[in-house]
Amino acid sequence: MKKTPSSQLELFFRDFAQLHYKKGETILRAEDTPTGVYFLSKGFVRLYAVSQKGEELTLIIFKSGDFFPVMWAVNNARTNYYLETMTNVDLWRVPQDKFLVFIKSNPEVFFELTSKILVRFGGLLKRMEYLVFGNAYAKVASIITICAERFGRREKGKVIIEVPLTHSDLASMVGVTRETASIEIKKIEKKGLIGHQGRLIVVKNLKGLRKESLLES
Repeated sequence: MKKTPSSQLELFFRDFAQLHYKKGETILRAEDTPTGVYFLSKGFVRLYAVSQKGEELTLIIFKSGDFFPVMWAVNNARTNYYLETMTNVDLWRVPQDKFLVFIKSNPEVFFELTSKILVRFGGLLKRMEYLVFGNAYAKVASIITICAERFGRREKGKVIIEVPLTHSDLASMVGVTRETASIEIKKIEKKGLIGHQGRLIVVKNLKGLRKESLLES
């Protein structure tokens, strides 16, 4: 059976160094030169920026099957962002030169990676819209909807977001304070749209939540 581009990429990375990080550890700091390209096999990692005032803005949450840092890997762009684990993670690291040789010699894998990058870019454009437009309530409803669609597992008519998101995490994804995020989350809970299962957010009514967000056209 022919291997899929995703499985080819994972098999390639598995020939190199495997690393383990605990929740809350920093993988890469802004301005650091990466020591290789990482492939995430288990867990969640966030990429975020820090303002001059010390405010954090989460730009991307990586999940199993993702790789980073993309811009540095492909064109040596300077990294201005932080990478921090949101859970315990397992990943592989490969030297940049070997990664480039591999994707150049495997066009199907390169196409798969390009597709993933474009999907992320589309997501960032959408988030830029609601960072500028809409009130805090709609912003919080939007990011929970997006997380449910990207990280959710359907179970008995509900969607369980498998990445543990705190109020601070959600706040840093939409550019509001933690206190503001908490207030808006309570409003959404009172409408019966979301709940919790341990440390995980459960979306009880995804269609209803989407209607509360900026995503409903």
